[in-house]
Amino acid sequence: MTTNADEPQTRPRRRTPAGAAVLREDVTEAIRAAVFEELATVGYARMSIEGIARRAGVGKTAVYRRWRSKLHLVLDIVSAIAVQGLPAPQTGSLEGDLRVLYEVTSRALRHPVASQIIPDLQAEAARNPEIAEAMQKALRDGQEGVALKIVAAATQRGEVRGELDDELALDLISGPLYWRSVVIRSPKLPKGYLAALARATAEAIKAL
Repeated sequence: MTTNADEPQTRPRRRTPAGAAVLREDVTEAIRAAVFEELATVGYARMSIEGIARRAGVGKTAVYRRWRSKLHLVLDIVSAIAVQGLPAPQTGSLEGDLRVLYEVTSRALRHPVASQIIPDLQAEAARNPEIAEAMQKALRDGQEGVALKIVAAATQRGEVRGELDDELALDLISGPLYWRSVVIRSPKLPKGYLAALARATAEAIKAL
């Protein structure tokens, strides 16, 4: 008989064949949500498995069944952000696609939880190569896939030339908004900023 690995510990113990435990997905998701909340509340350095388990409403063993340390837990969650990615806009123009991308990205970066977690993990990344690698993947690769699709679509429409420097285009697309939202952490974008940024970026990419 298969036993659920996350059943309350008050039930009578039964001998279960190795490998037969089932990890409940709702418990896994509760733990992931608790990690984001803990990071936003206390930061990575003060975050603990005990605090995560308490916030998720599970025992510590439920966390350790899935991740062997808080480092691996955070690395797994941060890396998953890159896999999710963003849908590529399809407005029919380079400037329009960039405008949509900037609006979606800006909302995500300015979310109260994200605005607290990202700077904290960036500081931790300076001391931990594994976190640095995961942060780079989450913040760069996730954006890169969408940005390159936008550029490819613009190339097919003839808005930009074919031999484009993809790395430079990516820097032009992603740099300004991350600088203002993540580095400077401006509390509010100036009126019309995203529209102006999309227009200026589109012209810069066309000039490459």
